[in-house]
Amino acid sequence: MLFNKGDMAGYVESLSSKVKPGTEFYYSSGNSNILSGIVRSTVGDKEYHSFPYKELFYKLGMYHTLLEPDASGTFVGSSYIWASARDYAKFGMLYLNDGVWNGERILPEGWVQTTTTAPAVNHLKNYGYQFWLNGWSETNPSQKEFPQMPADFFYADGYGGQRIYIVPSLQLVAVRLGLNKFDEQGFLSSLMDAVRG
Repeated sequence: MLFNKGDMAGYVESLSSKVKPGTEFYYSSGNSNILSGIVRSTVGDKEYHSFPYKELFYKLGMYHTLLEPDASGTFVGSSYIWASARDYAKFGMLYLNDGVWNGERILPEGWVQTTTTAPAVNHLKNYGYQFWLNGWSETNPSQKEFPQMPADFFYADGYGGQRIYIVPSLQLVAVRLGLNKFDEQGFLSSLMDAVRG
């Protein structure tokens, strides 16, 4: 999809489902590209390419963010989003503050709560609406993935270990930019030690 298809959303939409929708959970980055296609068809081609900037990024002061489209002109929602650490932190702050920025409600009321709630069919409880949650470990289902983190911890996961960590109970947003896997458990433990003093 990411390297061989000019219309990524169209490609994913053309695939047949393996199971009935709503009966099993599987993470698929193709779903994010379908969402990009839905946004495009909803706002129309005339407004589409400026829409995320006018309605989200510029309202948050995210002036160093770039969404890259595929060959069809649809933003690649699953990947190819380039931003500075400060811009990613602002995005995290929007979610930390329940979708409100400088007194303006940017996201619908209740959106963040729904975002951070895993669907019933996701038995590991590790994914909501485009965010990863502190659900159960795939290797040890009796243990949280990040046991040192508070229950309300969630994060955006980018390529190669780039992450936006959000912990509402601690009023904390942390951004990690990198291209390699790292000792994430150790990093988060150190972060918690620093915040809790």
